[in-house]
Order: sequence, then structure tokens, then C-alpha cells
Amino acid sequence: MKAPKYLFAVWAGVLIYASLSVVFGAMGFSAHRQLEKEKKNQEINIENLKLINRELEDVVNSLLYDEDTLAMYARELGYASERERFVRVVGLGIAKKNRLSPGSVLLIAEPQYTPDRTLRIIALCAGITIFICMVIFDVLKFFRERFAASSGDTTSD
Repeated sequence: MKAPKYLFAVWAGVLIYASLSVVFGAMGFSAHRQLEKEKKNQEINIENLKLINRELEDVVNSLLYDEDTLAMYARELGYASERERFVRVVGLGIAKKNRLSPGSVLLIAEPQYTPDRTLRIIALCAGITIFICMVIFDVLKFFRERFAASSGDTTSD
């Protein structure tokens, strides 16, 4: 009759393992929450890249179809038409304009989770601890009953 009682330790170990896996495992709530956060970061990055793409398309279209814009960019790069002359002002330095940004690389962060092996070790240790506590409790109960029985025999004489 005591065997089902000790099976509780096995059941508790399995329950602890299952609950730790659901919360902290590779497919658990913690990893899922981290992936949702990463998904939002990726969506924000995609929106920024779409905005940069629209700006670059506008620049390409203006360079292809607008002669004034093409002339302005050519002047910034130091080119001039035949009838233009450059006047160089000393001391101002060269101011280069970097208007276009290609965006930034956003690396995907791997979700942080507790390895399955660690969860198994924790559950096994918890199950063994519960089992040892139950054995100690039964041993103490046995000695208490034996001591009570032996002390009861001596008082009746």
C-alpha cells in the first residue's frame, strides 16, 4: 500500500518537468514572448526599409527624368557644364552631403531558453528530494510507533 504513495514522487517529478518546459523550455512561454518581441522589431525594420526604398526610388526617378536635379547632383560631385565656372572659397572645407542611408542590418536574436537537459536534471532532483522526504517521514513514523509501543509495554507492568 505504500508503493502508490512513493509513485507520487515520480508523478511530482514529471509534473515539475512539464511545467518548467512549458514556461522556460525551447517552445515555452518565455521563448515565445522573446520571439514576439523580435517579430515586432523586424516589422519596424521592414517599415523603415520600405521608407528608405521609397526615398531611393524618388531619387532615381528624379535623376532619370529631372534635368535640374541631375545638374545639382553633378555640381555637388564637382562637375560643371561648359558655360559654368567654379569659384573656390578657401577655408570652408569640403562639405559632403550623405543624404541616403541604405538602412541597417538587423540580426535576429536567438531566444534565450533553459536547455531540456537542465530541466530534466531539476525535475529529477525534485523527484528524488520528494522521495527522500517521504522515506524519512515513514522511517520517523516507524520509529515513533515502535518507541510508543515499547514505552507503552513498560508502563503497563
